[in-house]
Amino acid sequence: MRTEYQRDRDRIVHSTAFRRLVYKTQVFVNHEGDLFRTRLTHSLEVAQIARTIARNLQLNEDLTETISLAHDLGHTPFGHAGQDALNHCMRDHGGFEHNLQSLRVVDELEEKYASFRGLNLCFESREGILKHCSRKHARELGDIGERFLARQQPGAEAQLANLADEIAYNNHDVDDGLRAGLLSIEGLRDTALFRRVHDKVLGQYPQVGERALRHEIIRRMINELVVDLTRETTARLKALAPQHIQDIREHSQAVVAYSDSMAAESRELKSYLLKHLYQHYRVHRSGRKAQQVIGDLFQAFHSDQRLLPPRHQDAAERYGLARAVADYIAGMTDRFAIEEHERMFNPRKL
Repeated sequence: MRTEYQRDRDRIVHSTAFRRLVYKTQVFVNHEGDLFRTRLTHSLEVAQIARTIARNLQLNEDLTETISLAHDLGHTPFGHAGQDALNHCMRDHGGFEHNLQSLRVVDELEEKYASFRGLNLCFESREGILKHCSRKHARELGDIGERFLARQQPGAEAQLANLADEIAYNNHDVDDGLRAGLLSIEGLRDTALFRRVHDKVLGQYPQVGERALRHEIIRRMINELVVDLTRETTARLKALAPQHIQDIREHSQAVVAYSDSMAAESRELKSYLLKHLYQHYRVHRSGRKAQQVIGDLFQAFHSDQRLLPPRHQDAAERYGLARAVADYIAGMTDRFAIEEHERMFNPRKL
């Protein structure tokens, strides 16, 4: 009664890794506020945007939603600061990258079924999860790595999920940044997309309150990006007229894309957020603390395997100690990592 991609989506939604996303950082650490986005709410927003566009373009909605919901399953606690810290710890053991870890979660680490490890997802779902991959790692991934070696495009649904991810995080990070007081309306007006939409809202509703103004701007920016993406992709698909998925894979450029002007505006907003939000001193301070927690935990577990819970000691025999430690830490939520650090290094905690 379900298609293969519906089954993939449902297995992801019922996975342990998906539930953990509710307590994993997007930009702001979980304890900094209840209204800021987490990895879970981010993934839901990505799925909503991606599914809407997939319907507009008559792509496979279930596959698009599956990829969107699963794309961050391998993220560490504490967002990108956590990933950077774990990658540094793993520098002599193959490194750490969250896209590869997301694939590892669905292929190997989820333990729910008697007849196989992982979630046994379809090829297209697994391919879509892996957005980036070095040629070195691609050679180790069999069929999933082939497109990186052949320098081919992923399927259209994977391309769409990737851009829906960008639409979601650019806009909700503006929202969270304004809510936290790290960004300002005046500053964001330096970007063309925000300024155009902001001025349009005030022109229509000059007495609008602060909260409604913020929401009106965010929803209209998302709408402009979605409409442009739909129009440009429709034109590209019409010009290519693909008869088989290989026509998409072997095309010289992505078929799911913005117009040149909208792509430039999206990059401008992304660059503004990098400078004024992600590199803000308060976010950076939080990131340094996260790096300390992850670095301490990795060093402790890697120096003494017996400090690991029994299940992860067993995993060390299967995958090697460093990789088993990385899997354990990557699977932690923000608050669990903080509590585990307390248990490991505070003599008053057991």
